[in-house]
Amino acid sequence: MATPAPTPTLEMVAALAGVSRSTVSRVVNASPSVTPAAVAAVNAAIEQLGYVPNQAARSLASHRTRTIALVIPENTARFFADPYYAAVVPGVAQYLSTTEYSLTLLIASEHDEDKMRRYLLSGNVDGALILSHHNNDRFYVQLAHSLPVVFGGRPTGFDAPDIHIVDIDNKAAAATATRVLLEHGRRRLATIAGPQTIASAIDRLGGWREILAAEGIQDDLVEYADWSAASGADAMRSLLARGVDFDGLFAASAQIAFGALGVLHERGLDVPGQIAITTIDNDQYAQTSSPALTTIEQPTTTQGSMIAETLLRLIDGEEIDHLTLMPTTLIERESV
Repeated sequence: MATPAPTPTLEMVAALAGVSRSTVSRVVNASPSVTPAAVAAVNAAIEQLGYVPNQAARSLASHRTRTIALVIPENTARFFADPYYAAVVPGVAQYLSTTEYSLTLLIASEHDEDKMRRYLLSGNVDGALILSHHNNDRFYVQLAHSLPVVFGGRPTGFDAPDIHIVDIDNKAAAATATRVLLEHGRRRLATIAGPQTIASAIDRLGGWREILAAEGIQDDLVEYADWSAASGADAMRSLLARGVDFDGLFAASAQIAFGALGVLHERGLDVPGQIAITTIDNDQYAQTSSPALTTIEQPTTTQGSMIAETLLRLIDGEEIDHLTLMPTTLIERESV
């Protein structure tokens, strides 16, 4: 029976490349202090021997785990039901697949803060991405003082100019969606806003109100939902129960708009004939509703890649902008 070949080691690579062990280590760790000739010799030896660097040893030497956490401060049901996460998480994963970093997904309810604190501050990860930040999640803003952190969306209720954020301009997106209703001749406008514990929902309501104020239109027709289609339906029932006519609706998300649209169909109200609808998010809710929804598209998968890239640059000590705004696109469909 043949004796199995020995597992290639750092020393074997050094001997074959004709360099020192420390030179091989520097090449493996992408140090800029190695000559091109030495890099070429070491890489050729690595390929010839089939050497695989010991990631654990490298992590100890560099004090890095090569792991980042993606933290979702939501309950599990919301995470799996929301198409936003179904788009942004693949964007994060796609970017990290081009690096040596692995991703740990943490779905954290409000009761998990102590557990999250222990895990994130115990040397398990090199940094964290935070999505869907609520105004009572003070820990995650404070975390940025101890660990590289990037927020996918502006944190709510905290004056923290030193944190890093990748987001869209939610107020401008809502303003654009509201302006479309006015351009189509609608003058009595209602809105179903998202939960006012989240900055994006606060900003979207603010954008709607800003346009109405500029036009001298009352902004009293407001109901609230939790982003879901079911809550959008409930909010629409509440709007209709007021007995006040309106001819245009801005919904803070496509899920909300989808639920509201279903109630309008139930009541025999024509969209867009009697009530026009605009919203934000170009997900399956916007695309498959009847009529299809006029919406503001945010590049969610690209945003996922951008927050991952921003975090790795932050981990590497680069000076980067504290706020990165992603572009949005108006998509006009049959709901106006």
